[in-house]
Amino acid sequence: MNFKNISLSTESLPQHVAIIMDGNGRWAKKRSLNRVRGHREGTKSVRDIVRACREIGIKVLTLYAFSTENWNRPAQEVSALMKLLKEFLTSELSEMMENGIRLNAIGQVERFPENVRQVLEGVIEQTRFNQGMLLNLALSYGGRHEIVTAVRRIASRVKAGELNVDAISESVVSEHLYTHGMPDPDLLIRTSGEMRVSNFLLWQIAYTELFITRTLWPDFRRKELFQILQAYQKRQRRFGLTGEQLNKS
Repeated sequence: MNFKNISLSTESLPQHVAIIMDGNGRWAKKRSLNRVRGHREGTKSVRDIVRACREIGIKVLTLYAFSTENWNRPAQEVSALMKLLKEFLTSELSEMMENGIRLNAIGQVERFPENVRQVLEGVIEQTRFNQGMLLNLALSYGGRHEIVTAVRRIASRVKAGELNVDAISESVVSEHLYTHGMPDPDLLIRTSGEMRVSNFLLWQIAYTELFITRTLWPDFRRKELFQILQAYQKRQRRFGLTGEQLNKS
């Protein structure tokens, strides 16, 4: 497939793309605007990237929307983010239904205000039979907390006699994560140029290809996404093997 002189192979597209959407505040600061304006502009990028991924056939898209650490931001900003989330979910529901997008949330969603949870759970319920693409919103999410929660669940099963300690494997751990039943991300994109993963999908990204772009999230659009996907398709994913071994297989 071709998108404005960007050629992509449908056979080697990543199944699962994860994105750390960073830079809303800096985008606003550069323009002498308040941070909330940056977050609002960021929703435009979310809309464009979700549409683009659905159009080209990405099966799973996970967006880091709100981390557990984000609760420590000023109360006014957190409140504005809650409002923006409600607005986004409400405005995008019809498009999700039209395009077969199923919404899912990973994280401690129980920490969200009840009115926000009601909207979120309503959209999840209404889209649950859609099969075109899975859109994961990481909300009140922290990778370490996810792993600790998984360990506790596994320990409870062992204590109850449902699981033998010797049977605990990587697949068993994966089955107890928020992302159970999903492929691990093939590609992780971080905007704004920061060189860290910020407690995001720590277990799942063991062999994920990483791309860091200096573009701030409100300026990130499908053209750059396609350029990154094109670069991804030129990489050789070896999973610990040598290039020679892969070439023989």
